[in-house]
Amino acid sequence: SDVYKRQEYMGFSSQPNPFGSLRKNLQVGGKSYDYFSLPDLKDPRLERLPYSIRVLLESAIRNCDEFSIKGRDVEKILNWEKTATQSVEIPFLPARVILQDFTGVPAVVDLAAMRDAVVRLGGDPTKINPLCPVDLVIDHSVQADSAKRPDSLDRNEEIEFKRNYERFQFLKWGSKAFKNFLIVPPGSGIVHQVNLEFLGRVVFKQDNLLYPDSLVGTDSHTTMINGLGIVGWGVGGIEAEAVMLGQVISMVLPEVVGFRLTGKLRQHVTSTDLVLTITQILRKRGVVGKFVEFFGAGCNNLSLADRATISNMAPEYGATMGFFAVDDNTLDYLRLTGRTDEHIETVKQYLQSQNLFRKYDGSQKDPVFTGDILELDLSTVEPCLSGPKRPQDRVLLSHMKNDFSNCLTNATGFKGFGVAKEKQSTAAQVTIDGETNEVKHGAVVIAAITSCTNTSNPDAMMAAGLLAKKAVELGLKVKSYVKTTLSPGSNVVTRYFNETGVQKYLEKLGFYTAGYGCMTCIGNSGEIDEKLNDVINKQDLVAAAVLSGNRNFEARIHPSVKANYLASPALVVAYALAGRVDIDFDKEPIGKGNNGQDVFLKDIWPSRDEVARITTGSIKPEQFKEIYGTIDTGRSRWNDLKVNSDQIYTWNPESTYIKEPPFFQNLSLDPPGFPTIKGAYCLCYLGDSVTTDHISPAGNIAKNSPAGRYLQERGVNKDDFNSYGSRRGNFEIMERGTFANTRIINKLVDKVGPQTVHIPSGKVMDIYDAADAYQKDGKSLIVLAGTEYGSGSSRDWAAKGPFLQGVKAVIAQSFERIHRSNLVGMGILPLEFLAGQSAETLNLTGKEAVSYTHLRAHETGRNLVCRLLLEKKKK
Repeated sequence: SDVYKRQEYMGFSSQPNPFGSLRKNLQVGGKSYDYFSLPDLKDPRLERLPYSIRVLLESAIRNCDEFSIKGRDVEKILNWEKTATQSVEIPFLPARVILQDFTGVPAVVDLAAMRDAVVRLGGDPTKINPLCPVDLVIDHSVQADSAKRPDSLDRNEEIEFKRNYERFQFLKWGSKAFKNFLIVPPGSGIVHQVNLEFLGRVVFKQDNLLYPDSLVGTDSHTTMINGLGIVGWGVGGIEAEAVMLGQVISMVLPEVVGFRLTGKLRQHVTSTDLVLTITQILRKRGVVGKFVEFFGAGCNNLSLADRATISNMAPEYGATMGFFAVDDNTLDYLRLTGRTDEHIETVKQYLQSQNLFRKYDGSQKDPVFTGDILELDLSTVEPCLSGPKRPQDRVLLSHMKNDFSNCLTNATGFKGFGVAKEKQSTAAQVTIDGETNEVKHGAVVIAAITSCTNTSNPDAMMAAGLLAKKAVELGLKVKSYVKTTLSPGSNVVTRYFNETGVQKYLEKLGFYTAGYGCMTCIGNSGEIDEKLNDVINKQDLVAAAVLSGNRNFEARIHPSVKANYLASPALVVAYALAGRVDIDFDKEPIGKGNNGQDVFLKDIWPSRDEVARITTGSIKPEQFKEIYGTIDTGRSRWNDLKVNSDQIYTWNPESTYIKEPPFFQNLSLDPPGFPTIKGAYCLCYLGDSVTTDHISPAGNIAKNSPAGRYLQERGVNKDDFNSYGSRRGNFEIMERGTFANTRIINKLVDKVGPQTVHIPSGKVMDIYDAADAYQKDGKSLIVLAGTEYGSGSSRDWAAKGPFLQGVKAVIAQSFERIHRSNLVGMGILPLEFLAGQSAETLNLTGKEAVSYTHLRAHETGRNLVCRLLLEKKKK
């Protein structure tokens, strides 16, 4: 039925499904369902397919209409063993789409603008409607403005609504104007934890038809749902909008890397240690554009939450997915989180009938995987962190002190800060709340229990709570300069923290609940103490943040904090107590106890068995049922928002949050041809691993930046600037915020920061101002870059912003998958240097004028040759 709805909507005639004979009946608990039977293909290749590929196969069979999905596409997937290494293209139609508000607002803005465009073209605006279920969780807006106070949660929510009133009002309008569109209000939790605990179906039931749950999401960590056996990954907002409007995703049939897990984690090791270890292993293997499928007896020794932690960080290890097929452990988790017995039984019987149900005890024949199988004995995993600037840079806990010391002196780079020898002992006194402390390089100024990666894992969270309990009982305290925050991924966490009694101990150490959202992990860490901030900047200190997040890129967490380390929630508490990262926990005490005695980390560290005894029985299905039973109701502030029921949005020209974007304003029914570029200038000449945070930052808006000046010209005070992420509904701000990251390194200028050289005049200016000058002169622009351009979050504004600045092409050594797709979606050509070549090897200065011609439509998988004419200016 979905296929025919899509066909009718898109204006082509229905075709009978050539696989209709595979439609079978399944009886579950007295109810009758239909499904498309994979075993009835009677094809021996089926049992050799990885489980993740079987889900793609089922979708192709069920949705086959010989138009957007053809019978030959089914054959390509069945023949995966041969075709996976041939870069063949297949269509995929996910069952649903999930959004968070930073990326969801611009998506809904685009849909609203599309309705206006349809009206201008004489069409029916209600044709613009999601055709599949779309869930938008508002979790990216809350900031840790208030911390270490009993009322921080309420204060932060109050500020959140004040700042985001227009955005929230717009989203609430969208939930009424568009069909199939659910809003999960602010204060409910983090999108991926809500997806895991509530929204994830595992098996869809629609019109009595059963099929596997699958999705795409406008957040790279959508992969967390892979731990629940659901196929899904992050895409840009442009791709997500296409899926919402009924289009299939065109994707390269991926290779699948098999990762066998054996053994069991030791007593003092956490799931965070495990995922950071796996991230490093897979980064070395190279899994960009590939699926990773975990299997082996070790999977039985991991909780569902442990698996979800591993799946969550698929973007960090570079894979499209990190998949665990459904097994009995999955069903137990569904039961724990309050799903109905009827649904769980349906999931089990359907997946068993489809050969999609997994056993990790060796009783089933393992599928075929791509290349050599990776292996990890869980008992070999050591406690660790990652940092100071990238998730893949794992540091053993026992090596942290030496590693940070080396990073201080190393040349500026991913593992270096370039601090001169004579400045390595720099220190200063700072008095906060009547307490005076010395701060120096390595001082922990932010300690945040944050991010869906870990807050969805009860064992990881309870370990932090028990460590806090032991620390308080021994008399340990946190120094006043450490900003401590607790940001649970759902209200269920608070429920079991209170019931087990650990919440009060966390609060005694300053870890009051600051909000239910992503917060510090995405840069919404709020301000640190003003006196402390001044000392850090005046003394040029390498201050540190320790967070239980998944991203730690430069300037992401806080503009004044250079060293950022990812760690388990328990280690976050430990480093908050220590107050510094240059500590050897094996040899140095973490602090002094009540009687002046030395207390070491080993004295307060809880074992896995100790944690399990607390979590078992204290986490109940009733907690999830109660919390999620009213998930769409919202708190009073949300319910008080008044919106109209118009189908066309009324744009407010005075708004600094929501503006009609220019992308559809001059839309015609005839698409433009391929452009020919002559004399394009280089806007930015960048290096390796430039992230979407560098291209389109989500954090603070600097007062003297182009975006800051724009807001001040419109009467907005600095305190009300909010963040770039929250302003994504206003294209004028996002254009000014493109390449505005304060830590971006542009080789056209001599200093770090968002500036460039306007080549015709030779003047150094803000990147936006230069782009504006080029556009006024009718000049096109390019960007030069190294490897892994566009890695990090899947934000479409990292493509929309350069488009608005006049960028026509990015020439790099390699691209991150999602960002490359977003560039194409915006009409920016992603060009790669030939193997072994780069801007450096070609001796490019970035001051050449670039031209290219001879562009034509071409098939996926073929090389496109462009001739670049480099006209070096005499000056």
